[in-house]
Order: sequence, then C-alpha cells, then structure tokens
Amino acid sequence: MRTAFPRLTTALAGVLCGLALAQAQTARPFVIDLTYPLPTFRQGDIGQANLEAPVKDSRPIASFSPQAVLIGLPNFPTGDGHFFLNRLILNEHHGTHMDAPAHYVNKPESVEVASPDRRTTEELGAEDLTGPVVLIDISRRVQAELDKNGGKPSPDTKVTDFSDASGNVVTAADIDAVADQLTNGSWLIVHTGWGQFYWQSGLGLSGPYINGFNFPGVSKAAVDRLIEIEERRGIRINGIGADQIQIDTGANADAPQFKNAFYAHVRGLQRGWKFLENLANTGLLAQARPGSCQLVVGALKHVGGSGGAARIFALCER
Repeated sequence: MRTAFPRLTTALAGVLCGLALAQAQTARPFVIDLTYPLPTFRQGDIGQANLEAPVKDSRPIASFSPQAVLIGLPNFPTGDGHFFLNRLILNEHHGTHMDAPAHYVNKPESVEVASPDRRTTEELGAEDLTGPVVLIDISRRVQAELDKNGGKPSPDTKVTDFSDASGNVVTAADIDAVADQLTNGSWLIVHTGWGQFYWQSGLGLSGPYINGFNFPGVSKAAVDRLIEIEERRGIRINGIGADQIQIDTGANADAPQFKNAFYAHVRGLQRGWKFLENLANTGLLAQARPGSCQLVVGALKHVGGSGGAARIFALCER
C-alpha cells in the first residue's frame, strides 16, 4: 500500500499535465476591438466642426466636448504620387477614450489617500495600460428594464429606472461576485448593453445614450465595495471601463448642477485608477474563456494630458 500512493500521485500529475497541454493546444486566440470609430467633420468657424460637412459617413456622437474636426493639409508630393495629410482637432475626452488620474482634481476635504495620484498621460507606464480583464455583465438586467418601455430608454425613472438604488446598475453584490478575480493591475470592464444607443444619440448631451442622465453604470455602493476590497487585500486595480459615456451611473451626475456627482471619479482617480469610457463591443468579452482576456490600452502619450483618445484591444482565448 505504501508504494501505491506515489504511483497514484505520479499518474495524477501526468493526467493533469496532459490536460493542461491539451488545453493549451486547443486554445484559440482572438482579438476584440473595444473602440468606436471617431467621427470627424470639416472645419466651419475656426476650430469648430461643420456638421453639414461630415467626413465619409460621420455623424455626431454624444459628448461633453465639441465634435472632432479634420482639416486637410496640402499634399506632400513625391515622384510617384503624394502623401495625404490632415490636422485633427480633438478634445481629450471624446469618443472612446481614457481618463488619466489627473483628470479629476479633488477638493481638500475629498482627498482620501496620503499621496493622491496626479499623473498625466505621459507619466503612465505600460503596466498602467495593460492587465487582465475582469468582466461584469449586467446587460440582461438593463434590457429587462428597457423592455418595460418597449426596449426604449426614458429619462423618467418611473418608466425606466437606472438610479443607484434601482438594482439595474453595477451593485456591491456584482463586485462581490468577481472579488476573487481581482488582482493588482486588473481592469474591471462593465458590459451594460447601453452601446445599442451610441449611434442614436446625436449632438451634445441629448438623445437616448444620455437619456437625461438616467443610464446604467457603477453605483456608489459598488465603488465603496471595490475600495474596501482593495484595502482589505492590499491590491490596486488598474481601472474600470464601461460601454457608457462615463463610469458612474447617470443618476450620480445630478445634472445640470452636478452636485454630489461622479462618485467613481472623485474616489477612484486619486487612487491611481484609470477609466475607459465609450467602449465598444464589450459584449464580445463574454465569448472568451473566463480569465483569458488581457487588455491593451493604446492611449495617447501627450505631455500634460488629462486623458485622451485611445485604441483599446482585448487579447482573449476561446
């Protein structure tokens, strides 16, 4: 009997190694582009977009910023043709973009950490812009709420409710459900399904994508729970991304005064979190093998930037 256990252990180890090798051989890598195309327009008044002169099939998107302007520059000729050149006028937080820690400046009474992170874009390293994806998918809850109104969002919370207390947002329980997956450098990516309204929004802060600031996001209770987990376990995530114009729920905005607003920004950015907003194709992350996706944020590295447009990919396996 004494010799059976070593033999059994050796056999079991061989089986496990074989399974691991088989899984590695059958893994199918694929890439998810989490970036929307950036609409551009020809210049009207100096520095302003002429919305009647879109480039290709561009159309305005919901934004806190003006639409992007593409200005054609004189061609640079060569013997075999010429180089095609443009100048781009683009606000940092427009379209799919990243918020750097410096994006929010806290009042003294809202500073919670000994040395608040105030890094601008060029100060972020590769380790800040990569890391494992932890997915939270609340799209079924969101769609169930929309279905109460024929699939359409309403600014009236009595019709479709995406306030913090509604349960139709990322809750503390959602954070608890993925707590074991969170590590140093993780990216918490939220799929709400709200991207279905991205191209329906139109100019500025009108339309169904903004929905009178009644849209799903990360609740205050979820932010509190995430920070609690970080403190208890001694870890720090890289940040949060969402298929929405901001990380917080729209209810946090309390527009137009913005009092008691942007809770995740107030508490998270000073901790070194980065935010990815207006993400595309987040639903495709659910098709990946759990724990296999690595995020790569191709953010602009301009000096002094509070954030900027980014091309964002998830490298995953099926």
